[in-house]
Amino acid sequence: MDAFSNFLLAAAVTFIGCSIAVPLILSIGRIIGLYAVVQERRSQVYLLFGKVVGTLDEPGLHFLPAKLGPAAFLVNWLGKCHIVDLRLDQMYLRSQPVNSEEGAPMGIGIWYEMFVSDPVSFLFKNTDPRGSLSANVSNSTVRCLSNLPLAKMLVNRHVMSDTVRNEVTPKSHEWGYKLGSVYIRKVHFRDAMMIKQIESKVVNRLRQVTSAIKQDGVNQVSVITSTAEKTAAIELAKAAAVRPEIVGNALRDISNDPDVSQAVFDVLEAQKIINGKATVTLMPASSSGLLTDLLAAQPARGNGGPPPVK
Repeated sequence: MDAFSNFLLAAAVTFIGCSIAVPLILSIGRIIGLYAVVQERRSQVYLLFGKVVGTLDEPGLHFLPAKLGPAAFLVNWLGKCHIVDLRLDQMYLRSQPVNSEEGAPMGIGIWYEMFVSDPVSFLFKNTDPRGSLSANVSNSTVRCLSNLPLAKMLVNRHVMSDTVRNEVTPKSHEWGYKLGSVYIRKVHFRDAMMIKQIESKVVNRLRQVTSAIKQDGVNQVSVITSTAEKTAAIELAKAAAVRPEIVGNALRDISNDPDVSQAVFDVLEAQKIINGKATVTLMPASSSGLLTDLLAAQPARGNGGPPPVK
């Protein structure tokens, strides 16, 4: 039991020491300036009596007396520690007003990245470095990109982005800010009336192109139709020219046999009579006496008597 009690006592003391004593000792060491912990992408600037005594920008555990000297034990009591964020930041400026070489009012949307390159300059050389950088980018955009030809302004965005970045970078570095990537994201017209006029011109141009395409199609169809009609007329003319020869040769062959010739002409005559739609009255031979009876049935001429029969 004594061994088990000793084990429990040791475990309790270890637990209390690890959960309470160790954090307490570490906190006391941090308060008196014995060490400091720097987070990732952070920088700590230490001030003592209005002067910068040290800067820590490497992440990890730092032994302050080795970095700051004897001032490490006073900086947390009589000085101040500024924590500066070194992470990459982004910003987008909308519709910066510029004019093209032709005088068109344009708007440029520019996106850029920035990060703190010098924490001391960032804290003490400019009261609002972020606002100053934004104003500098805006002014450089207007100054460098004005009076450019409209065609280049709408196409050469990479060149314009490099121009703005090269203009802004030296000045921003003096304030502790460093400009990263710069990209012209949008170039647009700012005048609503001009936009409507351009839309109207585009619509009219599309209508003209559509009409030209339709007319070209009609012309092509007309050419094809006329070519087909010409070919058909040539072939029909050839057929009409050859027809008499073919018919003449056929009639010549038929006329060599009188019986066949007489039969053919009889058939043709009968076909003509049938196609003519004429009224045909078939009469019997005169020897039957029907003609005399018909003449006798007619009314008399003059005195009402029947006409004489010859």
